Parts: sequence; C-alpha cells; structure tokens
Amino acid sequence: MASIYTLPSPFLFCNSSSVSQRNIVSCKKRLYSPRADLKHDTTMEITTRRSANYPPSLWSYDFIQSLSSEYTGDKCVARSQTLKDVVRTMICKGNEMVENPLSILNLIDDLQRLGISYNFVNEISTVLESIYNNYYKSHEQWTKMDLNLKSLGFRLLRQHGYHVPQEIFKDNIDENGTVKGHLNEDIISMLNLYEASYHAIEDESILDDARVFTQKYLKESVDKIVDKSTLSLVSRALDFPLHWVLPRVETKWFIEVYEGRRGMNPVVLQLAKLDFNMVQAVYQQDLKYASRWWKEIGWAKFDFARDRLVENFMWSVTENYLPRFKGRRDLTKVNAMITTIDDVYGTLPELEQFTNIINSWDINEIKELPDYMKICFLALFNVLNEMTYDVLTNEGVIVLPYLKKAWQDLCNSYIIEARWFNSGHIPTLNEFLDNGYMSIGVVPIIKHAYLLTLTVVSEDTLEQIGRAANLIRYACLIVRLTNDMGTSSDELERGDVPKSIQCYMHESGASEVEAREHIKRLTLETWKKLNKELQTIGSAGLSQEFIDCVTNLARMGHFMYTDGDKHGKPDMFKPYMFSLFVDPILELP
Repeated sequence: MASIYTLPSPFLFCNSSSVSQRNIVSCKKRLYSPRADLKHDTTMEITTRRSANYPPSLWSYDFIQSLSSEYTGDKCVARSQTLKDVVRTMICKGNEMVENPLSILNLIDDLQRLGISYNFVNEISTVLESIYNNYYKSHEQWTKMDLNLKSLGFRLLRQHGYHVPQEIFKDNIDENGTVKGHLNEDIISMLNLYEASYHAIEDESILDDARVFTQKYLKESVDKIVDKSTLSLVSRALDFPLHWVLPRVETKWFIEVYEGRRGMNPVVLQLAKLDFNMVQAVYQQDLKYASRWWKEIGWAKFDFARDRLVENFMWSVTENYLPRFKGRRDLTKVNAMITTIDDVYGTLPELEQFTNIINSWDINEIKELPDYMKICFLALFNVLNEMTYDVLTNEGVIVLPYLKKAWQDLCNSYIIEARWFNSGHIPTLNEFLDNGYMSIGVVPIIKHAYLLTLTVVSEDTLEQIGRAANLIRYACLIVRLTNDMGTSSDELERGDVPKSIQCYMHESGASEVEAREHIKRLTLETWKKLNKELQTIGSAGLSQEFIDCVTNLARMGHFMYTDGDKHGKPDMFKPYMFSLFVDPILELP
C-alpha cells in the first residue's frame, strides 16, 4: 500500500472539494455554523482517496415532499374509534369464555400480526393474565391441552413476559426429538410449535428438538398444503420465524393473508386497513420533516457517503412504530449521521484526530481537520445540542454527557477497526465481536431512543438503562452478525476490514460455507440469550416501549441484511418504501 492509507468503513473519508460549505444549522441554542471556521484544505488536493461508489438515493426531495394521504382528520379518527369499540367488546367477551381459550388466543395473535394490538394493551393484558392463571401454571393443567393450544399460548405468554417452562411440551416430544403419536398430522399445530420454539432460551433442549423436527416436517409438507392462507403462513415461517420479523413489515403482509382467510372477521380487517393507512399518514409527515432537515444539513452532497435518508427513516420506524411516538424525527437524524460518519474516508492520522475531538467534544480543536470532517463534527455537535436543549428546557436535566458517551464509544470502536485495517491485523472472532457489537452503530440509536421514550427524565432514569446492558449487547450482536452475513462480500471487494465470517475462517481454517453456518448458529444462540433477558427485564423498571425498541432493532438486522444489503442497495429496499410509506391499502367499497 501507499503511504496514504485509504480506510474503508468505518470512517470512509474522501476528497472535500465536492462538499458544500453552506451553513448546516442556523446559530441558535449555542450551535455553531462551520462557515467561519472552514479554511481551504490544500492537503486534500494532493491526497487521492477512493470512492466507495455507492448508488445514489432513489428518492428525490420533491418526491418525498409530495407524499400525501387521505387518511387524516376527524372523520377517520371517528371511524377508527367505532371499529376499535367493536373489537374491544370482542376481546372482553372472549375473556369471559375461559372454557375456550384457543379462540381468544387466536384473536390476540391476529391483532398483533395485523398491527393493531397497541390499541388494546390493557384488554390483552387482562386476558393473558387470566389465561395464564387458569391454564399454564401447573403440569396438571398442561395435560388437558392439545398441542395447538399449548404452542400458541406458550408463544404469546412468553412474548408478554410470562414464565412458561419448556416442560409444557414434554409429553408431546419423545427422547428422539419426535412429536409423539399422530399430532404431527395437524399442520397448524406443528406451525405453532415451530414458531414457539424460537422463544427458547439457552439449554432448552425440548424446544431445540421441537424446532428441528417441526422445521423438517413443515418443509416436507409444503407441497401437500391445499389451503392458500395456511400455505402462505408456513412458507413465510420457514423463511422468517415470526419472532424475527419486523412488526410493520409483518402487518402489511399479514393483512393480505388475513383478508383471504376463511373465517376472517370483517370488522377486524376494516380496522387493520384503516389503522395501517392512518399510521402511514403519520409516517409521511415524519419523513417529510426528515427530508427537509436532510436537505438543510447538506450531507446528501457528500460523494463518499450513502445518501440513505429513507432507509434510515425505516430504522426509526423499526425503533418505534407507534403513531403517538414523537421521537422518530430525531431518531432519523441520529441514524442518518451514523451512516454518514461510518462512510467517511481518511488517513489514519486524520481519523485519530477526528476521534480525539469526538472524545474531547471541544469545538476549538477542529481547525486542523479537513473541511468535510469539520462539517461532520459540527452537524453532530449541533444536533445533539438541539436535542439536549429541548430536554433541558422541559426537564432541567443535563443529558449531553449521556448522549456524547454513546457517540464517543461508537467512534472509538471505529478507530479500533481502522487500526486493525492499517496494521493488517485479523482479530479472532471473539475479539472482533467484542468491538463489533459497538461498531455496528446500534448503541447510539438505542441510547437516543431511550431518552425519547422517557416520560420523566432524571439522573435516576438515565442510569436505569444500565439494567438493560445485556439486552442491548445481544441485540447489537444480532445486527452485527446478520449485517456481516449480508454485506461482508461487498465490503471486502471495497477493501474493508475482515468481518465475523472472515475472522472465523482465519481463526479456525473453516471454509466460507462452514463459517457462514457457524455465524447462523451463533445468531440463533444469541437470540436465546436475548430471549432470556426478555423474560427477566420486566422487573428492571424499563418501559415495554423501550424493550420493544431494542428487540425490534435485532429484528431489523434480519430484515435489512438477509440475502443482501437493503440499506446499501436502494433497489432492494424500493418495494418496502412504496408498501409502507407511499401506497395505502385499498379498502373495499
């Protein structure tokens, strides 16, 4: 290599001559404009840096600003409320029919998959508490259930934090891991057992056996399934177990399946479609705001970085899809800045200097940085000041150190990988993952999301997130592992640092095929660890909204990086842009 090191992600810095030197944010709330501090950087003109040649965004500013919806206003709200009242009555009546819990459990499952269960949190909680107490607390109760009731109840109850042991299935699975008797002739029961198995924690061999057996059985049964909706559910589950699927992506898909299902409830379907369209209208306003900010900040003109505002907005929807959540706009800023800073090119000394300034957070130290690095730091400085100013004004708590620490940890993990690349060091898998769970960029997202979900901001609540350290780490590891599975080949072609697959190959002598299988197994085992945290985190005093945010980010890894890189390749994400943010679901007249 030449004496000038071109360092790929993290920190992919390029020539600054194409960077706009416009003001990023107006000077207010002690924010800084870069114009006064920028000087012509003559060294950049003689330093050649590669471009990663990322494809441009498919979504123009004008297109995003043109988005509109008819599903707003009092008329939609009134219609939605009428339908919700009917469904609420259905749930309450179902709770009274304790002798037939399967029916109400199926309804709850449908409401969750249709994306409307958030409207009935209290009612669903009451039903599940009653069902747990009456059916799932003892072995004597389990023996009276069929496999389908056991499986569906197990999945829903574990999902909602109830402890239901794997031994509930002990009478159904023999020592060879085979479902006993003729129970395996019921496709729905086998499907629900398969889905339940993905809520396993470590050392639950019964559930491991159940997953292996049901997966094999369902694969062999696909060609024999006559019912179209059942076939769709089975095929979908074999591609993505429900526990790993993004809620909004599942909602859009399941509404179509539910509409064609025998016995579907038309009121539930009407509410699901209306709610989807009303929530989409909220997303459009959030995206349009983010687009205006992105244009103002000027980072879309950086030719070294991915212009992925819409994809970053998808991360924000993943973090919290609820229409009432007001933090999606700020989270989109965070996600977009992470993507850009991750893409910055530079020499190792430049990267060291940039990292030192992030650590010191001293605006006076940026003068020696290349212009585009100044712009990156100043924009980050400004956005964090804006966010913390708003919190300080409303709550009187200084949160800047909390947010700075998240960005400092991220950039410090980036520089470790830059040093590895510069020295030619290939870390062990564990060494890579100890740093890689941070360098994947999810921790700052989570830290900002936590702040934005707090109803009361205090020193105690800021410290409380420490109780979720393991939950956060496992979610980040899942995103790291799934990211490496989907992007490492492309990144290696650009000359990037080895990822988990290559580290394992180098350490163990495994082939790439063997290494990928190892990473798949490691991903599954990490999900088990995350599942265990989900079973105990409820006692930590953290909101379910935040817990769901962390879990959904793990799911986002599977969505964005399975079979490729939807974040980096706009054509792969394009269908989801239209289905989730542009096109409403057509309603029957």
